[in-house]
Amino acid sequence: MSKYECVCGYIYDPELGDPDNGVAPGTAFEDVPEDWVCPDCGLDKSAFTELV
Repeated sequence: MSKYECVCGYIYDPELGDPDNGVAPGTAFEDVPEDWVCPDCGLDKSAFTELV
């Protein structure tokens, strides 16, 4: 599963998820709810790009 980076620099790691905000570890970025926002800056998923 790929990691995704927000424009603010926060990296979403699917192995870790974002349990503090309702996203369980092991959740692929594509499966993160559409209403989830970056925990650091509050931008939505469209602000993220896939890390290669």
